[in-house]
Amino acid sequence: MGKKIIALGLGNILNRDEATGVYALKELEKILPEKIKSGVELVDGGVLGMDLLPYVEQASQLLILDAVDGGAQPGEVLEYAKDEIELFYCGRLSWHQLGFQEVLAVAKVRGKYPENVYLIGVQPADTKTGVGLSRKMKNSVQKMAKRAVEVLEAWFGEKKFKSGKNINRGE
Repeated sequence: MGKKIIALGLGNILNRDEATGVYALKELEKILPEKIKSGVELVDGGVLGMDLLPYVEQASQLLILDAVDGGAQPGEVLEYAKDEIELFYCGRLSWHQLGFQEVLAVAKVRGKYPENVYLIGVQPADTKTGVGLSRKMKNSVQKMAKRAVEVLEAWFGEKKFKSGKNINRGE
């Protein structure tokens, strides 16, 4: 399999901050340098669950943007790599994550799990029904997108990659 890099934004836009992954993907699209953008497939995964399996299985490198319940302060940006992602998705924030956990598990069982998987998330403040992010998330979404650029640049060999569990606070 050739090198295929996919950036995947997850979230339900009808549940306020639960949609941070989708909004972060839109922000990433705005700020991603053209030389990298042409080599990355940006996918708004919304709440598609198992329908995302072909994207996961085609990827050699998968960058996930999502809301995460990491027990952090609202707006805090968190990162998870490889096996840590499965542990995170065991504590589901919403129903789309149940579907995405299954997507990752099926890809692994079928021997088509991406070589690199990295999750950039943010601790949500409000996941109640409603449209639009809470005020705390707007700054965090920009931080997620900037960090996503750094990860993608590292995957393209443009910059050295530095992993970090807690990278920014959304205050």
